[in-house]
Amino acid sequence: MSVPRVGAEPPRPRSWIRAYVAGLVALDLTAALLAAGAGTAVRFHDALGAPSTAPYLYLFLLLPPVWVLFVQLGGGYERRFVGLGTEEYRRVASAALALTAAVAIGAYAAKFDLARGYLLVTLPLLLLGSLVLRYVRRKALHRRRALGQCMSGVVVVGHRVAAAELIRCLRARPHHGMRVVGVCLPTSDAGEGDAEVEGCPVVGAFPDAADAAALVRADTVAVLACPEMDGAELRRLAWRLEKSGTDLVVASALMEVAGPRTTIRPVAGLPLLHVEHPELAGARRVAKGAFDRCAAALALILLSPLFLVLAVLVRAEDGGPVFFGQTRVGRGGAEFTVYKFRTMVVGAEALKAALRPLNEHNGVLFKMRQDPRVTRVGTWLRRYSLDELPQLVNVLRGEMSLVGPRPPLPEEVARYGHDVRRRLVVKPGLTGLWQISGRSDLSWEESVRLDLRYVENWSLTLDIQILWKTWSAVIRGAGAY
Repeated sequence: MSVPRVGAEPPRPRSWIRAYVAGLVALDLTAALLAAGAGTAVRFHDALGAPSTAPYLYLFLLLPPVWVLFVQLGGGYERRFVGLGTEEYRRVASAALALTAAVAIGAYAAKFDLARGYLLVTLPLLLLGSLVLRYVRRKALHRRRALGQCMSGVVVVGHRVAAAELIRCLRARPHHGMRVVGVCLPTSDAGEGDAEVEGCPVVGAFPDAADAAALVRADTVAVLACPEMDGAELRRLAWRLEKSGTDLVVASALMEVAGPRTTIRPVAGLPLLHVEHPELAGARRVAKGAFDRCAAALALILLSPLFLVLAVLVRAEDGGPVFFGQTRVGRGGAEFTVYKFRTMVVGAEALKAALRPLNEHNGVLFKMRQDPRVTRVGTWLRRYSLDELPQLVNVLRGEMSLVGPRPPLPEEVARYGHDVRRRLVVKPGLTGLWQISGRSDLSWEESVRLDLRYVENWSLTLDIQILWKTWSAVIRGAGAY
């Protein structure tokens, strides 16, 4: 299957990207002005207008353009990081650190006695303001992308099954801003069978990828791991895409291993990918355990009035017990009792066998959207995950973590395959990637994939990110039944 050749003139940048970056510049200028103004007002509130504060008026005018310059130098406006969140924020934080060092060195070199109180207010507010404003703008971008706007066109190069999986993944997560507009299959498959993959047209074979990308006006070519696209072929493809300015991204076979665990190690002139083992023990696990228990203890204290209200509602529903205890499997296969607010009628477990033919889940889990065993109060508790709150006691006892894989039932573990048992090397969590990615709407395979991704890449930073996103998932109530 051949694709007509088109001109090699670089495509014009997407107008929305230019507008988005211009908006980021305006937000950073605003954050700098507000921070400089706040720093001056706080430090010199009783001497505003005095001759000694004149230099700080110049700083008020100078800080915004200097801040934008540092963010630019730090890569905070690069198109490939638009809307990515963590990487974008890291670059802004690095620019703030560089600016702090530059200010300190500049003041020392100029022998200018810069008020420490001014710096302690201005620079933290500058960073916080930029991050908050960028976060708000990124969420607005995500809402537009959910409507199909502000998307980057992608041509996928890979085998049919792998391409279909990537297409489904990107469709389920439009906030990433990537929409597949074409697929290039192996030469032996490109001209045969279905001319579409998950509704996306097959636009050529592997050798046609660069021309196909230009033909469908794609911004990116994504190459999936396959033996046909070896180092030499990837290099040739990169040369062809260079002429049109089209981005090239390559998915390694280690799809679930995050960046911090992978580094490029040059050996004998070859760029080898070094993969660190996940840190499942040692100081990091101790720190995670301490964070979990302290946070759980604080949450139990603060939420005690809510616990009392929920207990009264559950008891008033049918006079049954407030709490429900169930045996689950924790780290290393150890069994423990997990606690929840009761959301089902008394004796619900005995009714499960009769309802099993109505199971709506395609794996070892049992899930029903309209489970007749769930009480009226229980439906509301499940929607907002309030029934899970007593598991804070399990976290305090060290049986669970705030973040981790879903705690499985013993009968589920008995049906685990070898790979799935990898979930048991860490403590199960009150929330996790499964919670912020769809909850009960996820298929069994997707749930396992997310849990394994967490095990392979866990860190305290990732835990905090998941906890932050859990609030949004709970408020939406999506996938809860």
